[in-house]
Amino acid sequence: MWVKSIQSALNYMEEKLLEELSIEEIAKQANFSVFHFQRTFNVMTGITVAEYIRRRRLTLAANELRKSDRKIIDIAHKYGYETPEAFSKAFRKQHGITPTQARKHSGNFISYNRLVIQVNLKGEDPMNYKIVDHEAFQIIGVRKQFSLISEQNLTGITEMWQQVLTDGTDELLSQLNNGPVKGVIGVCDDKSDQSIDYWIGTAYQDEAPDKFEATEIPASKWAIFEVHGAMPDAIQKVWKQIFSEWFPSSSYVHAGTPELEVYSDGDASEEDYYSEIWIPVK
Repeated sequence: MWVKSIQSALNYMEEKLLEELSIEEIAKQANFSVFHFQRTFNVMTGITVAEYIRRRRLTLAANELRKSDRKIIDIAHKYGYETPEAFSKAFRKQHGITPTQARKHSGNFISYNRLVIQVNLKGEDPMNYKIVDHEAFQIIGVRKQFSLISEQNLTGITEMWQQVLTDGTDELLSQLNNGPVKGVIGVCDDKSDQSIDYWIGTAYQDEAPDKFEATEIPASKWAIFEVHGAMPDAIQKVWKQIFSEWFPSSSYVHAGTPELEVYSDGDASEEDYYSEIWIPVK
């Protein structure tokens, strides 16, 4: 079911590749929220949805340049570029040559083929996880809203963490932690198909200090995955295992409520650093 859902969205992108594609419609084909589709796609492929569409269009454009005598400006318009200059710039960035050089068969192309989802039902590395029912709890922290339409969240969250780690907020949150979950927590809360709220906070049982906002993490059944190793590589590896191995072979589905990344005290660059991924499931 999970694999079919993702593949349905990929098939839809290919069928509509020459049309104006919206991320809302793409995610709808998989029956995912915009955020969860973007997250899954990015973790599985290492690129954004927009980048995949751009690469596929420029691959098809390159093939057409070589095989037809159609005007370059007409091909540019066909694949979504308003001007020859914009088309030439994007084409050269991907293929390393200009459309004119491609027409003359000068140089090689970088071809990106249509994606087909493949999963590993038995991973090479074991995954340590547990299923836990947990009551609702409050977190306090800082919050930012990021656009999903422009995929701003994929870069904005990283920048937000960098700021929190350098301005002392991370250390202050760690000191205030007095709730049932230990550590500093990153929370993805997709409020709509247009944007997400991203929180960096900590579990806290009292009224929020003036510097911070407060929100409630709802009672959930959680799949809690252990992460061992230096950031960010270790946690990115486990995210990929979750989507490519665990979900496809599991009877659980995402519950649609906020996900958590829980970071313990200590040096996140050390090889024995411990963190967790909490995914709400049903």
